[in-house]
Amino acid sequence: MPWFLRGLREGVVTTAYPAGPDPYAATFPAAVTVRRGVAPLTPAEAAALCPTGAITADEGVTRVDRGRCIMCRRCTDLWPEVFAEAPGSGTAGGPRSALVVPGQAESDDALERIRSDLAARTRRFRRSLHIRHVDAGSDGSEEWEIAALTNPVYDIHRLGMFFTTSPRHADVLLVTGAGTRGMAAPLRRTYEATAQPVVVVAAGTDACSGGVFADSYATHGGLGSLTDVDVWVPGSPPSPFSLLHALLLAAGRITGQGARR
Repeated sequence: MPWFLRGLREGVVTTAYPAGPDPYAATFPAAVTVRRGVAPLTPAEAAALCPTGAITADEGVTRVDRGRCIMCRRCTDLWPEVFAEAPGSGTAGGPRSALVVPGQAESDDALERIRSDLAARTRRFRRSLHIRHVDAGSDGSEEWEIAALTNPVYDIHRLGMFFTTSPRHADVLLVTGAGTRGMAAPLRRTYEATAQPVVVVAAGTDACSGGVFADSYATHGGLGSLTDVDVWVPGSPPSPFSLLHALLLAAGRITGQGARR
């Protein structure tokens, strides 16, 4: 009875995202960006600043690789005139290079081909999406955020998204972890057992690059060398809204710029 009365008192707590805006999703500091019009760092300053090598300075441009950033905020604390927290949960990108800001020179035609290919492969996922989560050496933080996707606040079931225990029933492999050597073969077998076409989502900085474990003997430094990845989600860990944005991107329900289809 207490939970029933609490439900009547609080009303609907489920977010309206993506059908409508959500203040928390729009303001959550999910990434780091480089301020415009500031003097660039020297290569030595950039190398000494970030523990995972996410910050580089070359050709007079300072860049942040969000796929390597663990959000320790050391850069924003020591160089607030250069770096700032970027609000918004739409941090996932198609090609791995899309996680580098400011964007590097890349062919617009090449990016459009990648997006068109993903949209063609995921056309049948628009109404229903089954997700198989694979832990490829995670520290456990991403799993807490993934579990939150099924609670009353995010409730991905309302969007026709469901977790499945079998890769044979899955449309998407949601992979976490730095890609440990012991999980390379199980990940490959899981991928091969999944019905085609399958979309692979690398969830978290560890999955994108290895994070703080990138140089460890026990990992492959992320999933890039283990399997083809379609959507990369930075964050250590990524928030449920960032994961939801990535799944919508994987299902072809939004574009890389966040526009709904």
